[in-house]
Amino acid sequence: MNQRDRFLKEFRGVTIGTVSQQSSSDELFQNEVLRPILKLQNDLLLAAFLNYLIKNKMGFKNQTPEKKEAMIETALQKDIKLWNVFKGMIVGLFTTDELALYLKNSSSLDKRIRGMLIERLKGQVQLLENRSL
Repeated sequence: MNQRDRFLKEFRGVTIGTVSQQSSSDELFQNEVLRPILKLQNDLLLAAFLNYLIKNKMGFKNQTPEKKEAMIETALQKDIKLWNVFKGMIVGLFTTDELALYLKNSSSLDKRIRGMLIERLKGQVQLLENRSL
C-alpha cells in the first residue's frame, strides 16, 4: 500500500455500518468506503448543493418539505453535471485498490452512492434551507 492510500484510509476513519460474512461485496464497499467518505465530505457536499441551488435560482426556501426532498432527488438524478461533481468528490478519496473495484462495479456502486447522497441531503434539508436564498 502506498503512502497516499495509507493516508486516505487513516483519514477517513473506521467502517460505518454492519459488516458480516453474509455481506455482499457492494455492501462491504458501501460500509467500509462510501459511508466514511460521505461522512467526511458532508460539509463540502452541502456547500456544493447549496451553491447549485443558488446558481440555478431554485427558490428552495419557499417550498414545502416534500417539494424540497423532491428537488434534491430530481437534481441528483437528472443533472449530469451536478452528479459528476458529487461523484468526483467521493471517488477522489478512493485508494487505488478501491478505484479498481469501483470501476468493475461502477453501475451498481453509482446507484448506491446516489441513493446514499440523496438520503444524506434530504436528512439535512433544514441546514440547506437556513443557508439558501
